[in-house]
Amino acid sequence: MESKKEFFLECYKLGIIKFGRFTLKSGIESPFYVDLRPLASDPKILKNLANYLLEMLPLDNFDLICGVPYAALPMATAMSLESYIPLIIKRKEAKNYGTKKLIEGIYQKGQNCLLVEDVITSGKSLIETIAEVEQEDLKVADIVVVLDREQGGKQLLESKGFRVHTLFNISEVCTILQEEGELSDEEVKRIQDFLKGNHIQFEEKKRLSYQEKFENAQHSVSKKLLEIALAKESNLIASADVTTTQELLELAEKVGPNIIALKTHIDIISDFNYQNTIVPLKELASKHNFLLMEDRKFADIGNTQELQFTSGIFKITDWADFVTSQVIGGFESLDCFKNVGVVAIIGMSSKGTLTTNSYREEALKVASSHPNVIGGVSQNVLPEEMLLFTPGVNLADSGDGKGQQYNTPEHVFKTLHTDFIIVGRGIYKSENPAEASVTYKNEGWNAYLASL
Repeated sequence: MESKKEFFLECYKLGIIKFGRFTLKSGIESPFYVDLRPLASDPKILKNLANYLLEMLPLDNFDLICGVPYAALPMATAMSLESYIPLIIKRKEAKNYGTKKLIEGIYQKGQNCLLVEDVITSGKSLIETIAEVEQEDLKVADIVVVLDREQGGKQLLESKGFRVHTLFNISEVCTILQEEGELSDEEVKRIQDFLKGNHIQFEEKKRLSYQEKFENAQHSVSKKLLEIALAKESNLIASADVTTTQELLELAEKVGPNIIALKTHIDIISDFNYQNTIVPLKELASKHNFLLMEDRKFADIGNTQELQFTSGIFKITDWADFVTSQVIGGFESLDCFKNVGVVAIIGMSSKGTLTTNSYREEALKVASSHPNVIGGVSQNVLPEEMLLFTPGVNLADSGDGKGQQYNTPEHVFKTLHTDFIIVGRGIYKSENPAEASVTYKNEGWNAYLASL
């Protein structure tokens, strides 16, 4: 290949950088404008560009390549062809038909993904892309960029621990063009002055603290959960998927000091008796200061749900502090839950779940507008006024072979801005549930603090 300088000059002939006065999307007037999309129209240049980018990288580190849409997609494709590293494609937004996936291609959980970007300015698009790629349980550590506008994006990403490899920066190309007589000294000075005064600070949206959410909470159950979380320095909900009263009460006694709520499936208790099961369970909840969450997942018309909630042998209305409910029955189906909080099922953690993007959007409209709803069970970010309950949390890296996909506390707090983690088998199936609950309590609280 020709020298790096010669290569840039070949690229420059395609009109990838223009100088003058340009109003950017941010409203700022810039003395230069960068558009690298023409590079995809010259096969030789695109091939050489791919090789220049690959030469900067430790290729053994990567299992996958992904381009940030749209300009970097052909660059990533060329890099994949040259390196034989598989390509995955990130959509700008998920399609609302077919598989409705945001990431297309063949990949496996835990694989390392190299991100490819054409131009970096504030780093915003990369921060957003990283979060979406990591939500697919892929790892991102390295980013390769064709041109750095030197306005703060590279520094932002490096401050977060990412390795950013840049082929060119704007100062370097200005020097090349000045030497070639393409830019005057005055134009170069104007660009330098612009860069000094226009360092963009991309402010990531910060999650609200528990104290801030407590102050804004409208529902009494929301307030109580957040109050317990602050008092116990815990965001842990233990899932009691056990089948006998003895197991239920023993688990509640062991984990009670470390949890904010105990999640029950009361209809799987084989020897259920209100007096022998619920009465001592309520006493333990009072003793250890935790709430009772009945994971009934109501999913019927309002009248039937009301009967299921208030009648029968379980009489859930008499003891549960909050319940889970599907919203498939519509807004009015949630009206019957007057004396408890409702956690709406927005998305599930099982592989192949039917809670697709379009379903989640409609479910969220119902949940966010109903006064009985305090939050949602979801694998995606929810509006900050709703509490986010994330199941499938486990310190193990793999699923259970039955479709359950696990998330770590660090991942769900960092990526989803989770409020409460729900841990099942990681606690009740452990050799020492009390010790396991301490571990998850500490991991969850530290992950929350790190996300602020």
